[in-house]
Amino acid sequence: MGMGRAGSYYPGAERLISPLLHLLVLCSLSSLTHIGESQVQTPQCRIQKCTTDFVSFTSHLNPSLDGFDTEFCKALRAYSACTQRTSKSCRGNLVFHSTVLGISDLMIQRNCSKDGPTSSTHPVIPIEPCNYHSRHHQASRPGTGTGAPEHPRPTYLFCGLFGDPHLRTFKDHFQTCKVEGAWPLIDNNYLSVQVTNVPVVYGSSATATNKVTIIFKPYQECTDQKVYQAVTDDLPAAFVDGTISGGDSETRSIWILEKSPGLHVEIHAAYIGVTIIVRQQGHYLTLAVRMPEELAMAFDETQDLQLCMNGCPTSERIDQEGRLQLPMLGLQQASFQQQARVEAQRGLFTLESASRKCREQLEVKDIYFHSCVFDLLTTGDANFTTAAYNALKDMETLHPKREHWHIFPNSATGLRPFSLLLSALLTGFLITVLL
Repeated sequence: MGMGRAGSYYPGAERLISPLLHLLVLCSLSSLTHIGESQVQTPQCRIQKCTTDFVSFTSHLNPSLDGFDTEFCKALRAYSACTQRTSKSCRGNLVFHSTVLGISDLMIQRNCSKDGPTSSTHPVIPIEPCNYHSRHHQASRPGTGTGAPEHPRPTYLFCGLFGDPHLRTFKDHFQTCKVEGAWPLIDNNYLSVQVTNVPVVYGSSATATNKVTIIFKPYQECTDQKVYQAVTDDLPAAFVDGTISGGDSETRSIWILEKSPGLHVEIHAAYIGVTIIVRQQGHYLTLAVRMPEELAMAFDETQDLQLCMNGCPTSERIDQEGRLQLPMLGLQQASFQQQARVEAQRGLFTLESASRKCREQLEVKDIYFHSCVFDLLTTGDANFTTAAYNALKDMETLHPKREHWHIFPNSATGLRPFSLLLSALLTGFLITVLL
């Protein structure tokens, strides 16, 4: 399942593959109707409107539920009736005639009778109470007849954590923090996410995540409490109770999808519109979360310590006004043996070689690239390159606003040119050691 485009999985959806292929062809042809109209000069041909109505009639249907065939045939009969009403004005239109043939093929394939009830022009789409998107899609549709006020489409937020660790908050603020130990990323009335961070190298205040705990809180009849927990070298494809899903077996409200055994899982909580990606890269974990804003904001004053919502406390920030300081400066008071051990752990990365390594996977020199350089110089662990790359890709999958994807150092408040700062810090460290 594509990440970030969270949707429902329907067992038996393969039953709809063939008719959907026909439908895609019909929609594609109909989108070219204006070309056919101009060629045969039939400006009143309304075949495209017929196809749009058919899509509206069928887009909500679930092939795994009883009654699907009946409703699909109703929609096909309405489609056919619509083409008959506009047949005179579409005479000679190749798109129209292709569509009529396509409808006939579909009706034969689905064993639909030509006579019988048809779909309403304004169908009442059933609400799936355990599907956040369904609930809000229905509420945002005009003319639903429910008497309730229309609601705007929901706004989604993104939060990510990776590396030493680097935090991207719901407000798209980018921070590098210490936050050693257990810290809450998210804590609201629907979801709690906590991470545990451990030091990555002696003499550095930087840490990385080795444990993730996610609690999905009970919600109406959709799900009981579900807990997911991952630690280094144990990234399970199941909740702690051994299940891989929750809710009704036909319309699951929450489920786990294993993308790569032991390395990459996705958790989809359809009932609250949440998608979470957990990965392991090297010895550490990364996390990415997409959540509706209205649910993310559902917390009280006792839950205000949330890194995704409010960022890291000032005392826990490694970056100072956006400037990252290399933790290796802390080695100035370390013993020679400690320095040797740490330098062996860090490997042989220089600013130039670290930048070159990061450029292998990160083409754009945004904050993900600079975080990669920082992590390599801090740890010498090349796995942090892939961790930064995966964090970027997960963000692109889940972040709702493409125009906010990339954050560049010179566009963030108070952030100085990163490469110059690293060079200065590294030079200062070497001078100190040599003296």
